[in-house]
Amino acid sequence: MNPPPPTRPLAWLQPGEAFPPVSEAWTEDDPAPGLLAAGGALDVDSLLRAYSRGIFPWFSDGQPPLWWSTDPRMVLRTSEFRLHSSLKKELRAILRNHRLDIRIDHDFRSTIAACANTQRPGQDGTWIVDEMQEAYVRLHEAGYAHSVEAWIDGTRCGGLYAVNIGHMVFGESMFSLRSNASKIALSALVAFCLHHGMPIIDCQQQTRHLASLGASPWPRDAFTRQLGGLTRQPPVPWQFDPIYWNALFNRPPASA
Repeated sequence: MNPPPPTRPLAWLQPGEAFPPVSEAWTEDDPAPGLLAAGGALDVDSLLRAYSRGIFPWFSDGQPPLWWSTDPRMVLRTSEFRLHSSLKKELRAILRNHRLDIRIDHDFRSTIAACANTQRPGQDGTWIVDEMQEAYVRLHEAGYAHSVEAWIDGTRCGGLYAVNIGHMVFGESMFSLRSNASKIALSALVAFCLHHGMPIIDCQQQTRHLASLGASPWPRDAFTRQLGGLTRQPPVPWQFDPIYWNALFNRPPASA
């Protein structure tokens, strides 16, 4: 059976053209809920305009850039991050023995490449295609994309990359080469955000894994209302100090 036709046409963007309002994204009645537009360019200015409006690119090889604004939106309140007891115990042990080194922006390019090469259940290939990798490397060079890398016993074992505008963090992807390494990197990002008063991390898509870590679906309107104030805040220095772990470990028990 052929899928039903969309209830509204999809906007096709020229490079530099303004994005449509996110309210025009396709809905559950359309073939791809959350899809807002196609085309345009993956230059730094377009990416910053997109993220500031709650829009992100996501497409596969052979497709034009596709721009999305999902409703609901998966969001992690940093104060509600679930640091499960087993991971907390592991973190304390490797920190106590000086085996863990969190490095920010040590090697962004290889971190995003490792994320692209990670095989995930139910996915054939990767959405972090070469064009996307180069776009985010340019965004990193402009100071808006960052890698958080977990080095254990001198080896990079896991990491993630994210976009940051003001006090808003948009999580993109993670990789892990040993058990819990990506969760350790995420824990470091949460600790960093808590220390700097950055209240939420955008997780974009709903997954059971993210829900297990404390993320929850927000109505898109509620999410976009937060963006204006947070993205206008002054930027923070992307450096990690081990003292930041205190912001995570010393939270009230109910949020751990």
